[in-house]
Order: sequence, then C-alpha cells, then structure tokens
Amino acid sequence: MKNLTLICCLSFAMLTQACGQSTRSNERKDLALIKFNTNMKDTVVKSDEEWKKELTPEQYDILRNKGTERAFTGKYYHNEDDGTYLCAGCGNALFSSETKFDSGSGWPSFFDAANKEAIETKLDKTHGMMRAEIVCNRCGSHLGHVFDDGPNPTGLRYCVNSASLDFKKKEDK
Repeated sequence: MKNLTLICCLSFAMLTQACGQSTRSNERKDLALIKFNTNMKDTVVKSDEEWKKELTPEQYDILRNKGTERAFTGKYYHNEDDGTYLCAGCGNALFSSETKFDSGSGWPSFFDAANKEAIETKLDKTHGMMRAEIVCNRCGSHLGHVFDDGPNPTGLRYCVNSASLDFKKKEDK
C-alpha cells in the first residue's frame, strides 16, 4: 500500500507538471499523501554546529542542505560488496546490497528500502521539478530522490547520494 501511495503521488506530480497546472492549493494534500513513515523511534536531533563537527563539508551540504554530488563520482556507485547501507548522519539502516542495481543514473540506486520505516518521502518542488525527496526518518538527513522507473518487484528507483551513506560489509561466516 505504501508503494502504491508513493507511485500515485509521483504520477500526480508528473501529470500536474506536464499539464502546467499549479499545485500550490493541493500542496498540503500532496505532502500528507507521501509523508507516511513518521513512527521511527530514537529520533536524532542535533544543532547545525554539531552536524558540522561530525560530517565532512560534502556530507553536510548534502545531508543538511539538500545538495547533491556529481553523477558517477560517489564512492558507493560501483560498490558490489554484500552488506547494508546506513545513513551517514545517524547510522540508521536504509538499504541492503541485495536491492542495489545499476540504473545508469550515476548514483547508487536501490529498488527497495531495507526497512520501510527508515525512510520518509517528501514532496520536492525545487529546480522547476516535482520529485519525491527521500530523507532518513531518524535524523531528517537528505538522501536523494525516489522515482517510479525502477525494476521489479517494486518498480521504484531510490537514487541516493553516496555521501549520505556509510556501508557495513556483511561478515563472512
């Protein structure tokens, strides 16, 4: 049901943009539709000064200012190790290597989240586009965007900045 809600909202956003219609009057309704993961425990709240001390300048720009890294430059774009991708801001488990795929976009891409409650989706109307932004539900850090052009079984493509991730390699048994 959550994926269906996201896909419907993405489709609505793309249709509205294509038709040139304003969504300002529908903004509150749209945000309510796509903001569905708000029950994360152990919320992390830090001041800007604390974030600046803990993150690299690139990580701070991406996680806290919603920046992005240049395509094909991220350290995890070509990573093929087995393991779990964590939020670089708080260590929250976000994606499994089992759902990673090469989308050709230049950023690490995943067709599903490791834990649906770990990621919150918000409407992003910056840069003259309407997209679904993904943020860590524990610390609010910007991760990237999710699109409805991914592979089966979900049809989703979580397009994520490498700088917003840490990687925990699976231990060999």
